[in-house]
Amino acid sequence: MKIICIGRNYVPHVQELKNEIPEEPVFFLKPDSALLRNNDPFYIPDWTHEVHHEIELVIKINRLGKNIDKRFAHRYFDEIGLGIDFTARDVQQKLKEKGLPWEKAKAFDQSAVISSTFLDKAVFPDPEAIRFKLDINGKTAQEGNSEMMMFGFEEIIAHVSKYITLKIGDLIYTGTPAGVSAVKIGDRLEGYLEDKKLLDFLIK
Repeated sequence: MKIICIGRNYVPHVQELKNEIPEEPVFFLKPDSALLRNNDPFYIPDWTHEVHHEIELVIKINRLGKNIDKRFAHRYFDEIGLGIDFTARDVQQKLKEKGLPWEKAKAFDQSAVISSTFLDKAVFPDPEAIRFKLDINGKTAQEGNSEMMMFGFEEIIAHVSKYITLKIGDLIYTGTPAGVSAVKIGDRLEGYLEDKKLLDFLIK
């Protein structure tokens, strides 16, 4: 099982981090050891002082595929969940300045929160406009809608599958909207997919 993460997929988020807007999907990988399940608490590593939350829609691949045509990409997932891509922003910035890979800042243990529940994509009134948000201590920190993505689910699947074979159970984190910021010990994070709360855990 692979965790595939799409970066820079919402223009406001790209702008808030002062990055260039990409011409095609940008992706990176996390190992399965990065998964944080069952609303277990997230423990801030002692080697970073600035871990940012990034709430994302997550699609689960349901069949084997390689070089998937965008026209048929909708056949390769039927469930949508919610995840958080935790990023050690201070470490990432130092790595970027040196032109080095980001794995230490992105792929560390527990850095990929995943909801225990996934929803059938057929339940969404408009599959092109799926709402989601992250509340921290009862206040909305991030709010997004899939219609805001530069690259939709099907385009992401088609692009990634040109380079990496997709397998059953692979998870694709599809990018985060604006509003990322550092978490701190004691924070309570609650993630909503439409009106359903799928994430509810503490920072320790």
